[in-house]
Amino acid sequence: MTKVAVGDQPHDIEFQIRDMLLQFITKESCLILAVTPANTDLANSDALKIAKEVDPQGLRTIGVITKLDLMDEGTDARDILENKLLPLRRGYIGVVNRSQKDIDGRKDIRVALAAERKFFLSHPAYRHLAERMGTPHLQKTLNQQLTNHIRDTLPGLRSKLQSQLLSLEKEVEEYKNFKPDDPTRKTKALLQMVQQFGVDFEKRIEGSGDQVDTLELSGGARINRIFHERFPFELVKMEFDEKELRREISYAIKNIHGVRTGLFTPDLAFEAIVKKQIIKLKEPCLKCIDLVIQELINTVRQCTNKLNSYPRLREETERIVTTYVRERESKTKDQVMLLIDIELSYINTNHEDFIGFANAQQSANVTKKRAMPNQVIRRGWLTINISIMKGGSRDYWFVLTAESLSWYKDEEEKEKKYMLPLDNLKLRDVEKGFMSTKHTFAIFNTEQRNVYKDLRQIELACDSQEDVDSWKASFLRAGVYPEKDQVENDEGAPADTFSMDPQLERQVETIRNLVDSYIGIVNKSIRDLMPKTIMHLMINNAKEFIHSELLAYLYSSADQNSLMEESADQAQRRDEMLRMYHALREALSIIGDISTTTISTPLPPPVDDTWLHRDPSPPDQRKPAASAAPPGRPPAVRGPTPGPPPANTVPSFGAPPVPSRPGPPPVNAYGGGTLEPIAVPPPQIPSRPARVPPSLPPGIPRRPPAAPNRPTIIRPSEPSLLD
Repeated sequence: MTKVAVGDQPHDIEFQIRDMLLQFITKESCLILAVTPANTDLANSDALKIAKEVDPQGLRTIGVITKLDLMDEGTDARDILENKLLPLRRGYIGVVNRSQKDIDGRKDIRVALAAERKFFLSHPAYRHLAERMGTPHLQKTLNQQLTNHIRDTLPGLRSKLQSQLLSLEKEVEEYKNFKPDDPTRKTKALLQMVQQFGVDFEKRIEGSGDQVDTLELSGGARINRIFHERFPFELVKMEFDEKELRREISYAIKNIHGVRTGLFTPDLAFEAIVKKQIIKLKEPCLKCIDLVIQELINTVRQCTNKLNSYPRLREETERIVTTYVRERESKTKDQVMLLIDIELSYINTNHEDFIGFANAQQSANVTKKRAMPNQVIRRGWLTINISIMKGGSRDYWFVLTAESLSWYKDEEEKEKKYMLPLDNLKLRDVEKGFMSTKHTFAIFNTEQRNVYKDLRQIELACDSQEDVDSWKASFLRAGVYPEKDQVENDEGAPADTFSMDPQLERQVETIRNLVDSYIGIVNKSIRDLMPKTIMHLMINNAKEFIHSELLAYLYSSADQNSLMEESADQAQRRDEMLRMYHALREALSIIGDISTTTISTPLPPPVDDTWLHRDPSPPDQRKPAASAAPPGRPPAVRGPTPGPPPANTVPSFGAPPVPSRPGPPPVNAYGGGTLEPIAVPPPQIPSRPARVPPSLPPGIPRRPPAAPNRPTIIRPSEPSLLD
């Protein structure tokens, strides 16, 4: 690995090379060939360091030691090649490559391989490993290991490819015989897409059991929320402005009497006040229509997402349907205004639910009670916003009934924190804080009493404005109404409004009860007719238009070829999908051939490092003393051997002869007599006599010569003595 940039190389070439290596070796299907020169310290090997990072168990790493012929004299890599120094599960393989001089001299590769084998066979430290060293053995090992590795990873790879192929089958089915310029295909695709658009629109409005969206409300659910939560909330906000209503009634009674003093309650005042209240219904009705229109347009836009393959078709479809919905909007608003005008045209005081003058006078002094029984109206999580000094904001499980608001620690409703009666409570809007992400509203007491502990109002927070509106609608059902700012009216009101005589006060109370009763009848009728009117004139007509007339409008708006012109992204996506589909099929075919024609060998066993704690010469590995030397091997002693010479006395492969050295014969370092032979594998060269280890410390006598008729094999010296 390059460490320092040279020449025009980038300054971060080390990191670029490392990143490039990691892109490959981090994959579990990659075998790592860690090459390290023998003339450097193995502990400083960059290859082994990176391999250990991505393969700590050594399952994918094969060690290769090069430049064995360039090591310093008196040193060797025997411990490394025997997998003792830094063990790898797949072991190490030593190689001797051509030098730069050999490359420049065009040395033949066959000659280089022969020289490499001669080096391993003739070197005393590597001769017992010669059959497992060299470039041919490395080639064979890599072939086997790669075959094993591929075979082991094939099942997972096959499963992954099959799952990808199955996921593409359905989408590719329509593209197998695809012809972009075929007019028949374009006509069929146009009909199918328009029909699918109509089905999707109807499902989003009417609801369906299949493909239910669990993340957000669909168009139909949102419109239902507008009908039964937002619209009633707007009506109640407009309706309950008690102080202003009483002021208007007193003005109406006085203006009708004029200069005279009235003895009876005038019915004209009742009609005037009722009509004024009915006119106020126009604003929430129009607002309800606008909200429904917005939801319809959003639904149309969501349904046209499936037409992204044909941008012009999507644009035209969205434009045509949106234009039609806008046309129906004006007709729907006209019809709603007609309903309001119908209510204004005749005040039906004979309605069965109308209380009449007699009942209104009797109930003038009776306190109105909540008609709803004490039933649970809503449950859900809310956040109570309290200052940090008083404990901070916390989430609680709230339960709203017709008489109280309670909150608990969790939804199990076992540990109740507080219960707040709903008497004299009202709602108030609170602006969202600068750092807050939640929407907030407040509950307060109209008599200026503390609502919770020492708080005059409780601020409740929700995650979205829709949740706030839904909770407000639930509070309305429980009789908790929103506050209305009346500061200007209070300041500008004349003093005589509030100083009514008892007779006028009774008349105001009577008309107030009559107006309350009749407006309740009108509101009930409007709440019932508004959803029906909107559904009939707008939503149902839009569905019918999409099913029956949308296709004709599309043909008349543009040419079919321009409508069905594919987007560049769609064409690219189709080509990539088909290419991926065929590549997956071809890959599965190749994998099938490999798995049936390849013979693998098992993975090497884990590295046995118990030698670090084992006695170097256990007694159970010793051979019997009377065992003879291997055939064809001379006695392992220095000097002339008694008896007839062996048959093969010429060393193979040109090994140099060992000169005889005069001196006393070696003796057993651990006691007198000769050494008993042990089970040491014989050297690979049968004609080469073994040598006495040169590193025997001074002062230890050499062993005596063995008997002529009992050749002895020298036992390797103890590791502690060699060290």
